[in-house]
Amino acid sequence: MSSERGKGFAEGSSSSPGDQPPPATPSRYESQKRRDWNTFGQYLKNQRPPVPLSQCNCNHVLDFLRYLDQFGKTKVHLQGCMFYGQPEPPAPCTCPLRQAWGSLDALIGRLRAAYEENGGFPEANPFASGAIRVYLREVRECQAKARGIPYKKKKKKPDQGKGNDEATSGGMQF
Repeated sequence: MSSERGKGFAEGSSSSPGDQPPPATPSRYESQKRRDWNTFGQYLKNQRPPVPLSQCNCNHVLDFLRYLDQFGKTKVHLQGCMFYGQPEPPAPCTCPLRQAWGSLDALIGRLRAAYEENGGFPEANPFASGAIRVYLREVRECQAKARGIPYKKKKKKPDQGKGNDEATSGGMQF
């Protein structure tokens, strides 16, 4: 790893001179990743005092996720609500709207990738912190209970021998 990588990150540059130009029209994922990265950077600049990207840690990321809740669109029933645990409540209630777990999980994935693409070192990536994984797990479990939807880890299905398995049909093997 060269010293240029960390230097570019600390200065906030998004590319180094040797990089190839990005494609003319970025994919939806790339566009969203760039918007998310810019939004997070703006969030850090708006802190009092402003936080440089090079000094960002998992606590800043957790604060950002909590901040985003105010813009959420997913009804999350509180434990005292009479609709708590009901997947389809029959009437409206005053429970808060929050960011959906899946949206937060996808956001963290994009920011984790953007951090490293913008010169951050993988071992210092605040988006890859164990505290972030714990927070996301707690949000998922809380939202699942509030909506009465059990989240269970999906088990891998055994190969049914349908004949379209790439490993058996000469396709790429991993």
